[in-house]
Parts: sequence; C-alpha cells; structure tokens
Amino acid sequence: MNRRTFVKSAGALSAAALVPLTGFSAARKPKFKMGLQLFTIRDAMAKDPVSTLKQVKALGYRDTEIYGYDGAKGTYYGMKAADFKKLLNDLQLTATSGHYDFSSYFNQPMDTLLGYLDQCIEGAKVIDAKYITWPWLAPDYRTPDNFKALADKLNQMGERVQSAGLGFAYHNHDFEFAPHNGVKGYDIILSETDPQLVKLQMDMYWVVRSSNSTPAELIAANPGRYVMWHIKDMDKVTQDYSELGNGSIDYIKMLSTIDADALEYYYLEQGGNFATNSMQSIADSAAYFKKHLQRYL
Repeated sequence: MNRRTFVKSAGALSAAALVPLTGFSAARKPKFKMGLQLFTIRDAMAKDPVSTLKQVKALGYRDTEIYGYDGAKGTYYGMKAADFKKLLNDLQLTATSGHYDFSSYFNQPMDTLLGYLDQCIEGAKVIDAKYITWPWLAPDYRTPDNFKALADKLNQMGERVQSAGLGFAYHNHDFEFAPHNGVKGYDIILSETDPQLVKLQMDMYWVVRSSNSTPAELIAANPGRYVMWHIKDMDKVTQDYSELGNGSIDYIKMLSTIDADALEYYYLEQGGNFATNSMQSIADSAAYFKKHLQRYL
C-alpha cells in the first residue's frame, strides 16, 4: 500500500510507467527516522557533545539512542537531562531509546536495581525517550541460572517501566546464543519473560554472526516483540564490525523482505574497527544507508 502512486492525469501516468519500481521506493518518504546509537561516536561525544550532535544532524540522522546516563547526577554526557533535551530540540533530533548500566546492579538487591531504574525512568521522561533498554550482561553472570534470574528481573523491571508509561526492551549480543550445557540464554529470555512487558531490541549483526536463526526467523517466531533494531555490517575477513556496505551482510536482501510490522525504531551502529575514525564511519554508513537501504524502512 505504501508503494501506490496516485496520478492526476493520463500524461503523468504514462511518465510514471517509465520509472522503475525502485525509483518509487527511493522517492517515497521513509516510515522511520534514520537513527544512530551514539555509542558509535563515544570518543567524539566525550570531547564535545554539542558540535558532535550538530554533525550527526548534518549527516541526515534524525533519531538517536543514548548510552552512559549518570543516574545519581541526572546527566547525559555531562549535561542535566533538561539541558540535553533542549539541545536535542534545538537540533530537531530525538532520543527514542537508551542503554543503561543495569548489569552493574545484577548482584545487588532488587530494591537497589529498581532504585537505579527509577532514576533512568526519570531521565528518560525528561528527554522524551520511549524505551529503556537493558544492553549487556557482564561475563561473570552468563550461566543458565543467572539467565533465569535475569528473566525474572526483566519482568519486574518491565512492569515498573510500563507503569511509568514507557517501554522496556532487552538488547542481544553474541553470548546469549552460546550454549551452556545445552541451554542458550536467549532461549531462556524468550520463554521466561512476558512479551507484553519485555520487548526486544535485535542486534542484527550479532544474530547473523552468532545465532542459528536469521533475523527474519526470530521475528517470525516472536511476533510483536522486536520493536527496535541495531543495523551494522560485518567485516568480510575478520567478522568484526564494518561500515555499512563494506561488509558481508546483505542488508538489501534482508531489509527488502523482512517483516517490520512491530518495528518502531532502528539505529545504525558500529562499536569499533573503524576504517578511518568514528565520525567518518557514521558518515559513510549514513551515505550507504540513504542510497541503498532507507527505501525499505
């Protein structure tokens, strides 16, 4: 339905018939704003977040995902949440999700974890974020029993976040797909968390590299859960990160066929292994994405 083009005259119809279908796809307004996980440019954000975000805007990004919130101080990148929100507004940017340091509280009493979560909720509301995301589990905790404990924590946290009017999600890496005595942490998360309380943020790179399932298969098996995606490419030789278009993941095939019905936000990301530097990386990935991939989202 999004591909329909209405014409005002037979002449316009004849002209349109000469344009390839991909021309319509590339020309139509994207459904989603092109997002960036700011961890990609953490070095630049640490030095000068204001000028860095101005460059992010100039490259065509319109949405961001934050990291590094200081709950005790209520600051993002050294700025009070309200000041950071003003900066976003001035640049006409949004920050729809955030990665928060929940793993550091994994072995703390639940009340302590929930106390930190309340700080994150407060910050997220100030910047008008829609999701709070658990991004990482430290290596010491990656056992089947701990994944079961994690699932319980995620359910409790999801209920608290939902009560505050926000969404809650879990972000995968590779370790969730590694079997421990035949048990995979990701299977525990999928089966023992409430789909209404705990949504999922799919890191497509890690799914392709480490899972026995494809992104499309995971989405089909868990309808309504994958509300956010991380999109990054994989080096053809080392399998490390790479700028979009330079790697081995066929995102044209993937994004042109994948079910995006549950998708709300996506973020381009590259954690390291930059061809030149982080800012050039997000420029190169943005250029490739806008030319070849944005038509599908």
